[in-house]
Amino acid sequence: MTRAHYLFGWGYVAICGALLLGTPAHRHADTSRTTYAPASTPGGDAAEVWWRRVRPYCNPVEVRVLQQQTAPPRTTAGAGYQAACFALAGHIDDARRVIDSLAPNERYRAAGIVFDVGHPVADAGDDRSAAPIMELVIDYWPNHYMALYHAGMAEYMLGQRELAKKNLTEFLQLYHENDGWRSNGLTVLARLDSATPTDLRRPPEPR
Repeated sequence: MTRAHYLFGWGYVAICGALLLGTPAHRHADTSRTTYAPASTPGGDAAEVWWRRVRPYCNPVEVRVLQQQTAPPRTTAGAGYQAACFALAGHIDDARRVIDSLAPNERYRAAGIVFDVGHPVADAGDDRSAAPIMELVIDYWPNHYMALYHAGMAEYMLGQRELAKKNLTEFLQLYHENDGWRSNGLTVLARLDSATPTDLRRPPEPR
């Protein structure tokens, strides 16, 4: 191989590498809202700093004082974390008011943050707390399939049969992966469809 061929070959490799590195990963700018990860939420970094500072105080006793003393950033993400703080404290109406203050096309993003914060509550089996949080998410993001799943499971355990049936039916219409999530949904829906669904055991959460 001549020196010219050698240089040409490595030059070609360098150009290809530069093109690959310069190509951004594919991302839906306007999410279809069928997944549960909204596109980057405006003001996210400052809001996360605020959230880490206030998270220990998001309880029924301290949340109102906290909100008066420490305002979140005036961004979509700030509103999302503020709503999540209220939701964790059980103040669902206050959480709704925060989300309603946003432009309609930004509300689902804030609801996505509420889901991310409330998801561990559902995983821990705190059904009384998880059910209203997940219902809040569904109100602003109706086809959020994981919120539908967790709402349905929590409502099933609370004996709220009609709500559980509605949410799990919608979850199964949206979620078609043949995995543990779908299997659990089918199992619980079958119990709800039976004449006397007395088995209120929660199926094990998929890993």
